[in-house]
Amino acid sequence: MRIARLMTANGPRTVRVEGTTFVPIGDPFAAFEAGVIPADEGDAITGVLLAPCVPTVVVGIAQNGPDHASPVQAWLKSPRTVTASGAPVRLRRDAGVTVAEAEVAVVIGRDTTGLTVETAHEYVLGITAVNDLSSPDRAAFDPRNFESKSGQGYTPLGPLIDAALSIDDDLPMRLSADGEVRAETSSNRLPMSLRECLAYVAGWTTLGSGDVVMMGAPFSQAPVRPGETVEVVVAGLRLTTPTS
Repeated sequence: MRIARLMTANGPRTVRVEGTTFVPIGDPFAAFEAGVIPADEGDAITGVLLAPCVPTVVVGIAQNGPDHASPVQAWLKSPRTVTASGAPVRLRRDAGVTVAEAEVAVVIGRDTTGLTVETAHEYVLGITAVNDLSSPDRAAFDPRNFESKSGQGYTPLGPLIDAALSIDDDLPMRLSADGEVRAETSSNRLPMSLRECLAYVAGWTTLGSGDVVMMGAPFSQAPVRPGETVEVVVAGLRLTTPTS
């Protein structure tokens, strides 16, 4: 199932996506926890795409590799930076170069208490695409990533959650700007598996339904300039961000 959120005349609705058709459904997170498929709730509707979930926590992963003193490191990004596919983002002029990062985003389906490397898939609702916009020049002043990651709208997410994709799949990633491919890779180039990263995070803090873990950019980042339209494609999920 492919899951999205729409802003309709009656407010936000969660839908399943069938081609170009949007069918309203019940709470996918409650259904996931109950082990059932969310039920349809009426006929097809129309609206404007929102970010596909509303995370309370957004975790970024620094993929350091097995030979590093800390093979995986995590940091937090404000969920208020999350924005929808197609939403314009104004790049900061006071923070140096802006870098777009095409990443796999894992959407958590339920409380992660008990999550291990072996059971990680049991806690994942699905996969979506994320563009982790960053200002890396700030890292020299801000090693905790607050300034470099906090631009308004600096976490474009979506456009939908694909529950059929697996954290064990080799998920292709492509980053383009104004139609020019800037980077192309896949999740198998990450030095630590998605399972290992999820187990690391869950070992330190509990995540819940709708939270997002951004899995890192394995050679899938590039500088972008104001005015370019950035496109991130993860396993066929196309996330577009016009910039100014």
